[in-house]
Amino acid sequence: MTGPAPLPDRTIAPSWLPTEDAAQDALFWPFRQGLLALPDAPVLFLGARPGEWMFTHPPVDWRCEQSFLPFAQALRDRHIRADARLDDVGFSLTLGLPPRQREESRALLARAVLATRDGGRVVFAATNAEGARSLESDLRALVGTVQSQSKYKSRVVWGEVTAAQCDRSLLTEWAAFDAPCEVTHGDMRFWTRPGLFAWDRVDPASALLAEHLPASLSGAVADLGAGWGYLSLQVLQRCPDITVADLFEANARALEPAQRNLDLALSGRSNTIGTVHWHDVTCGLPQSYDIILSNPPFHVGRADLPQLGRAFLRVAAEALNPHGQVWLVANRHLPYESLLAECFGQVDHITARDGYKVIRAREPKR
Repeated sequence: MTGPAPLPDRTIAPSWLPTEDAAQDALFWPFRQGLLALPDAPVLFLGARPGEWMFTHPPVDWRCEQSFLPFAQALRDRHIRADARLDDVGFSLTLGLPPRQREESRALLARAVLATRDGGRVVFAATNAEGARSLESDLRALVGTVQSQSKYKSRVVWGEVTAAQCDRSLLTEWAAFDAPCEVTHGDMRFWTRPGLFAWDRVDPASALLAEHLPASLSGAVADLGAGWGYLSLQVLQRCPDITVADLFEANARALEPAQRNLDLALSGRSNTIGTVHWHDVTCGLPQSYDIILSNPPFHVGRADLPQLGRAFLRVAAEALNPHGQVWLVANRHLPYESLLAECFGQVDHITARDGYKVIRAREPKR
């Protein structure tokens, strides 16, 4: 007698990623209620994140855009097409989960409307705490008439795209918000993009770390969670004996600004090679390094995930050369010390100021 058939694997994503997603649940609510229907044609999903929808609607021909590599990889693991950037057009239905930052959100809305054919529909959702009301007013400004529903402390809003009602000048203006731009902060001028971490300034934690980097650092350096590249720029400016600078960043939207900044930093250095990588640091690094720098992330969206920062530290220990050094900065309340003692033979607290701590770790334990 045979037992019951095994249940299908419904693992959604790596364990450190958040499992609750109210905005995404709200996005699919009108489809579950029969108010909207998924077409037999390809559906564009901007900002797609892994979730229950992957199992609920598997026959749909999804075309997903997701710039955050762990999310993109989780979708690909379910055989769903997921690209860092999709510029396809002509969709009858476009779904979207906008980011919290206003310019980035408006750019995504504009791209959704531009990607949708005349008579097609755009459907977006956001939590109340992340600008649901602004989302509704912004979509109305672009397409005219919209409908909405509130669910899961979120709001889903949709509207039909018609040439007669679309505000073409506003579409062009908002779409341009996604382009890399130059920003001046103090005596620094750098390339960045709306929506990146500390996109229009130097965040104080990274500045504190940079302030304490010794000029004697040398060899190959890796910048984990590099963003637009601030820490790499600082180490290249302060340390003449750096020979390799590898920037690792999971958000593909940061890659172009980071590469532009790196190219400028390397323009006068004939002895240094630099590369920007779209890479999930939690999966390990491709080679070993003499110096590892990081302001480890400890959240995704609004979800606090200290285990993400701990994963960065484990990877740093694995990738560090025997006589190398890890330099990191973190919020003072984050409990990294026990893990650092587990992974390194020597851990030095360099400074603590303004709610942050700078730590140097050496002698990695294999």
